[in-house]
Amino acid sequence: MSAYLRAMAAILGREALRFVTQRERFLAALVRPLVWLLVFAAGFRAALGLSITPPYQTYITYEVYIVPGLIAMIQLFNAMQSALSLVYDREMGSMRLLLTAPLPRWWLLFSKLLAGVFVSILQVYAFLAIAWIYGITFPPMGYVMALPALLASGLMLGAVGLFLASTIRQLENFAGVMNFVIFPVFFLSTALYPLWRMAESSRLLRDICAWNPFTHAVEVIRFALYLRLNIEALGWVTLTFALFLALALWGFDPARGIMNRKAH
Repeated sequence: MSAYLRAMAAILGREALRFVTQRERFLAALVRPLVWLLVFAAGFRAALGLSITPPYQTYITYEVYIVPGLIAMIQLFNAMQSALSLVYDREMGSMRLLLTAPLPRWWLLFSKLLAGVFVSILQVYAFLAIAWIYGITFPPMGYVMALPALLASGLMLGAVGLFLASTIRQLENFAGVMNFVIFPVFFLSTALYPLWRMAESSRLLRDICAWNPFTHAVEVIRFALYLRLNIEALGWVTLTFALFLALALWGFDPARGIMNRKAH
């Protein structure tokens, strides 16, 4: 095994060990979307009078509709928690040790990002299992086809978290940033309502949702669960991932990045 793969395996193992020992993190990741699914779904459906048809051409329940959005929510919160752990590791000094390893910085950060995505996918499939018990099911192959979609959306959201971690110096500042990012991108997306429903309320609101990268992450997952590929959404997810990963690499570069400027 090359040094690159050994480093990636070590980072993946460390993140998996942290995930196993932090059971509260796993439970929180499941409880949050389950509350939305089991408690709020009926209220939202009754209040909005939703009859979901696009893009499936057949009627589906509101609970089924919001599951992809809740899946993306799991990945979003996990990305923010992974970013929080990066800020913590930087304060404790372990992040500095990682980045001084004799390997390219981009590989080490990408390995850290991939480890977070791996954890989020485990959480997602645990949530899907609970949803299946509740009676919310998708085509059997949809659970398989969702895997690459989850990888793509997880990498994009993880890259956003990685960039945020590169801009924040103090751990106590991160909670406010998380709330500033999580709730706007979640509510201003198609996680809870389709775009055509947004357009009925406000054209501006609909356009904001359409430009929101989180919307495209949700749609990639939603279509994959029904064995369909949303090429436009996947393109936006890929572009957003590349942009924020480049910004994160720049931010963690001590010679040019944000961290260096703040140190002065």
